[in-house]
Amino acid sequence: MRFLPLLLLLICVHANADDTETPLTINGCLIAEASQCPGANLRGAKLANQDLRKMNLSGADLRDADLRHARLDLANLEKAQLQGANLTRASLQQSNLRLADFTGATLKAIQGWGLFAQGAQFQRADLTAAYLQFARLSGARLHEANLQAADLEMAWLSKADLKGADLRDANLQEAKLGESNLEQANLSGSRQHYGNFQDANMQGCTGCPTSWDQ
Repeated sequence: MRFLPLLLLLICVHANADDTETPLTINGCLIAEASQCPGANLRGAKLANQDLRKMNLSGADLRDADLRHARLDLANLEKAQLQGANLTRASLQQSNLRLADFTGATLKAIQGWGLFAQGAQFQRADLTAAYLQFARLSGARLHEANLQAADLEMAWLSKADLKGADLRDANLQEAKLGESNLEQANLSGSRQHYGNFQDANMQGCTGCPTSWDQ
């Protein structure tokens, strides 16, 4: 009998260990690498620090979700809804964000090397200090987006709508901004070496280059 308390303690420890290893599932979506969850309802989900690499979340509802520090490298978020989501310091390298909606989302200091976000919506999104080298953002809508100190070296921003965007101190070296809309944007202090601004709309722009035809 004297060993009974010890036996019960070992059983409880084993049970708790099993609980921590149980995969997280939300509304039928298994939160795990390469999981298939197209169209999943993950609105407001608590997904901070989760491993979502290579997950298929196309068309998923992630509005107001907590994705801080989440790993979303190579994930498919095409046409997903992420309005108001918090992706601070999330990793989105080479992820597919085409036509996704990040209106009002927080993407501070994300790692977005080579991501694909053609036609995506980033109105009033906070992309402060985002790492977006080689990102594909052609045709993206970035009205009043905060891109202060963002690294957009070699990024594709042709025909992107950056009206009223804050690009102060951003790295735009070799960025492709041909036919983009920079009306009322602020590029003060930005690095623009070898950037392409051909046929860009610079009406009311602060800090835009003066050597391109406007």
